[in-house]
Amino acid sequence: MGITDLFPGSDGILSLGPANKTELLDLLAAEAARRLDHRKEDILHALLAREKLGSTALGRGVALPHTQLGWLQEPLAILARLERPINYDARDGEPVDLVFLVLWPEAATEGFLPALSGICRALRDNQLPRQLRQAGSAAEALAKLRAADDRSPDALP
Repeated sequence: MGITDLFPGSDGILSLGPANKTELLDLLAAEAARRLDHRKEDILHALLAREKLGSTALGRGVALPHTQLGWLQEPLAILARLERPINYDARDGEPVDLVFLVLWPEAATEGFLPALSGICRALRDNQLPRQLRQAGSAAEALAKLRAADDRSPDALP
């Protein structure tokens, strides 16, 4: 499954205004719950449990909160751009303003790590975070992400 499959054009959120990491995860869980027709609390609990293992901040203002869910049938990914950067416990100390949420079915473990690494691979393009921050629409942001993935030398066929 490539980035194009994970992030269909309608699934980009370009503006969220959380005050902190916990509020961000709550907002993302609520949006995911709405799209999946599931309880927000189940998603939020799983995301918070994953964060307890260590911050999912990647550095350079980007975070990749992710978790696997036993009840989930299909992967869900959401791209969010924050109105103001927030502290996310990143190793580089940079506040986060770009967030890639990935929820994955527990039964499909073989695709989970390749999906996460595909996002990380696309982010190797040093211009991508700047392009995502400047995108005027969700579709434009996702097109930039796909283009970076296509340019990646390690991109999967």
